[in-house]
Amino acid sequence: MKTFRSRYLAMLAASAVAFPVTAAAQDAPAQGGLSDIVVTARRKVENMQDVPVAVTAISAAQIQKYDMTNLEKISTQTPQFTIGRASNGSGAQLTLRGIGSSASSIGIEQSVAVILDGVYYGQGRVINEGFLDLGSVEMLKGPQALFFGKNATAGVISLKSADPTTHAEYMARVGYEMKAREVVGEVMASGPLSDTLGIRVALRGSKMFGGYFANGGLNKTYSTFDVATGITTPHFAPALTSDNPGARALIGRVTLQYKPTSRLTMTLRANASMDDNDNNSWNYVPYACGNPNGTFGANPSIRCAKTFTVYQNYFPADLAGANPFSRADGSLYNQYRSWAITGQVDYSLDHLNLTLITNYNKNVNQWACDCTIVSAADPLSAPSTEHSVYNAFSTEFRAQTKFDAPVNLMWGVLYQSTKRNHTQSGSFGGISDSSAPAAYKYLGYYKRSETDGETITTYGQVEWKIVPNVTAAAGVRYTHETKDSYLTHPYINLALQGLFLQNRPVVANQAWDNWSPEATLTWKPTRDLTLYAAYKTAYKSGGFSNSGFVSATTVASDVAFNPETAAGFEVGFKSTLMDRQLRLNIALYSYLYKDLQVDFFNATTFAFITTNAGGARTKGVEVEFEYAPRAVAGLNVHGSVNYNRARYTNYVAPCYGGQTVATGCGAGGLTFHGADAQNLSGTPTAVAPDWTGSLGISYEAEVSRGWKSGFSIDARYSGAYLASAFGKPNSRQDAYVSLDASLRLKTVDDRYEIALIGKNITNRFIVGGAIDAPNSAADTLGFVNLPRTVQLQGTVRF
Repeated sequence: MKTFRSRYLAMLAASAVAFPVTAAAQDAPAQGGLSDIVVTARRKVENMQDVPVAVTAISAAQIQKYDMTNLEKISTQTPQFTIGRASNGSGAQLTLRGIGSSASSIGIEQSVAVILDGVYYGQGRVINEGFLDLGSVEMLKGPQALFFGKNATAGVISLKSADPTTHAEYMARVGYEMKAREVVGEVMASGPLSDTLGIRVALRGSKMFGGYFANGGLNKTYSTFDVATGITTPHFAPALTSDNPGARALIGRVTLQYKPTSRLTMTLRANASMDDNDNNSWNYVPYACGNPNGTFGANPSIRCAKTFTVYQNYFPADLAGANPFSRADGSLYNQYRSWAITGQVDYSLDHLNLTLITNYNKNVNQWACDCTIVSAADPLSAPSTEHSVYNAFSTEFRAQTKFDAPVNLMWGVLYQSTKRNHTQSGSFGGISDSSAPAAYKYLGYYKRSETDGETITTYGQVEWKIVPNVTAAAGVRYTHETKDSYLTHPYINLALQGLFLQNRPVVANQAWDNWSPEATLTWKPTRDLTLYAAYKTAYKSGGFSNSGFVSATTVASDVAFNPETAAGFEVGFKSTLMDRQLRLNIALYSYLYKDLQVDFFNATTFAFITTNAGGARTKGVEVEFEYAPRAVAGLNVHGSVNYNRARYTNYVAPCYGGQTVATGCGAGGLTFHGADAQNLSGTPTAVAPDWTGSLGISYEAEVSRGWKSGFSIDARYSGAYLASAFGKPNSRQDAYVSLDASLRLKTVDDRYEIALIGKNITNRFIVGGAIDAPNSAADTLGFVNLPRTVQLQGTVRF
């Protein structure tokens, strides 16, 4: 294993030396040397090197350089942060330092909180959002409860939109991505409307004429037995023929900023987005089979392989347009719509800063899925649909003192109200009922679930400068939260009513109180050195498995789960050396997670259920550096090496698909929710490589009068890991090195630019999460990241 790791690290180093890479956070200034990086990791503007937090910052220049327009693209620049896009449930698995949230439950909040313009977005569906015209991205690693509230047990991704400019500024950009044959267009206009009012408008649209994943689906027949007449009817379901996802997207944002005085700033942002795909399971690849011959259990005609190929079918014509939310032509799809409006008021007094942020956001996600994934025929076909609506309102008030004195204070209060409305239907088991209402004729089930949530939280911190270069800070956040939920089946086919119950709702009224303290000691022996030690805690909301089922034995505790908490220590060293040419940061940490939330498929109730693992511990060390020599202006070298050991500490867990007694399933009489179980204590958590790293160089220089060029490559290394949360051996993702690269030619005033941008140019097959395959549990489906993409892009600024 050490030889394997050494070989890949050597490849990583060689690739970075051979080709230049973009700066980790900030492009070098024209005269060489490092620029300061400004962050808001503690809800105030600070130099990154002064902040006692492990933070990685990505500048606006780097965002543009690699076209990082969504979270999945951002994750390619952060070795310890991974995303697995999922078709249903929460929609994504976000993992940082080996801690994340399962994708298969819609009721689960993410352990990695996403903050956009100071507002919390907790749903995994946030990966469907396009984040255009960003000013900066910050990744805060480890628990962040004090400043960012609930659901930040693993970390925070904080995104900041660009503000209106004080002078007129315009940008137009067009691009063409060659793999998916995607056309992209983006425009931005910014400037003053008056001496006190500014505006910024940004819009981006895209359309694919192909896709990233080939479709190898096979024509199949889905036969249904009519329980009312006893007649069996075959239904032809043709294979999809187009590449996936065939996406179309449109996103826009309008920002108004009013500054009547130097003390008062009022900002209003309104944004909306749409994202449509031709297949909601477009990245579900059957990459590991339980059969020794490599064929898929539910369809022996398909072989498991690490290729960018999926196997999907249309809805049969008789079901198309009849089943709720299905389309008349039987096509598969995922349709996402979102809207948000955020108002922020900042008022600065002589010794006090006041901030008020109010937000309303809504998203609607709807899909139709061939949910056996592998062109499985009778009786395993499962044409399914879903319609889910999520609303959130929040308002937060914060006050921070700025006395020229040893002691300063921060206090805040936040209120949030949320509502989730979830509807799902599915045809399976080869049954129908002609006596049922037309919309239910071919359904096995139709279910509805809702959750109403309310959160009230207050927090505060005292910061004491003990001596000029030593500061102690201590704070705490109190959270009171309620969630009222129900789950019911308005319709169950008669043949299944012995398994599931019709119109028998399960209700859960949940309430929690939590105190999350934090303390930090910071020492700055010199202007360019910062050392800190911190004790941190965090809390993640409990919830309700809205995507569950109600069987004869289901009780509220089967579908309700408890909060997740974290506590531990972190020490760090931040330095700016060699006359501000080298930035070197080191962090060591150890955190214990209790009641870690994990989702699993309960075979006895035929549902994905979220439960609480006994615990997990993540500990490790991170080293980041950036070097910008003054002798070579425009040159920047950066990299990181990260060791992270994430292991369950105490977890009696469900068995993985295909597990036997010989491999630990049911050993010693272990049970979980009435089924055989395994002991995962000491086993790695999901998507938790021990070693990750990055290395790169970027260079930009004037090549002729009026023109300059630049080129860059980013290399990212990940050690091997298990993509399954249950220790499934064949879910293993091998170690890999992926490369991103860009070439740019532009005028010295940046007015005109043409760029060639390549991502994952090594074309690595990377799994961001995995589940047992439906109806073939020994086989494994992976949520696979994008293959090699190459985009030609042209930009005009004026």
